[in-house]
Amino acid sequence: MRLKIGLMFANGAAASEPGRATELAVHAESLGFESLWAVQHIAVPVRYASRYPYSEKGTIPGGNDVAIPDPLIWLSYVAAQTRSIKLATGVLVLPQQHPLVVAKQIATLDRLSGGRMIVGLGAGWLEEEFRAVGQDFASRGRRLEEGIEVLRASWAEKPVAFHGETLDFDEVLVAPKPAQDRVPIYLGGHTERAVRRAARIADGFFPLAVRGEKLASLIGVLRAAASREGRQVEVTAEAPRDAAEARVVRDLAVDRVLAYVPARDGELRPALAMIMERIESLLR
Repeated sequence: MRLKIGLMFANGAAASEPGRATELAVHAESLGFESLWAVQHIAVPVRYASRYPYSEKGTIPGGNDVAIPDPLIWLSYVAAQTRSIKLATGVLVLPQQHPLVVAKQIATLDRLSGGRMIVGLGAGWLEEEFRAVGQDFASRGRRLEEGIEVLRASWAEKPVAFHGETLDFDEVLVAPKPAQDRVPIYLGGHTERAVRRAARIADGFFPLAVRGEKLASLIGVLRAAASREGRQVEVTAEAPRDAAEARVVRDLAVDRVLAYVPARDGELRPALAMIMERIESLLR
């Protein structure tokens, strides 16, 4: 099967305005990109002590005031202007919001887009953001797991009730249902704990900013843990930057690689074509 190639941080500053968002989605689809991955931050605190785990600086790339449109609204906008490209959250911080609301939003978008959703979820890292939206940071891992149970039940069952440690409600009806029989849920993360959670309850795993030997180690843990559970879990990795990283990606037989969206300036279609050509050349 052909390796899938997607674009991450698709809703970032470079495509936060409608014209650029449209241009990105339409050209990406025409060039054969499989998916667009939209990131989420509800509210970025002006001052925070939490360390961003995916860069050496430990701060959000682009600064605190970089435009990050809501991922589901942004994906809905580009869904209306495309036909086949997959629409992915990468990632939605589920413990910051009620899963019944998220279940309704995702089911609606999946239904209207003809079954194109991939749901990337994460536990979150920015404690100050949790405080700003009135959610507990310490219990986020458990709320993530219970939230995933609620999402799947909401999409499959009629009616649905849940009585857990962090979520509790009696029978409710959630409609519409998604177009897909099973909306794929990916988990992001970079620790063995995240890997083992993905092996137990997710359809896929995406270790952001993990490359080379560390990537190989994490994916080894993932596949061993998933095998013990009698499950298979898809793997998405960052696109390789050189021949050495490409060798690791090939050896691991990942299912998808994600490249960064080009910067704001310049013509978008040639830049996207160059990204696609370089990735395919490295992975031949």
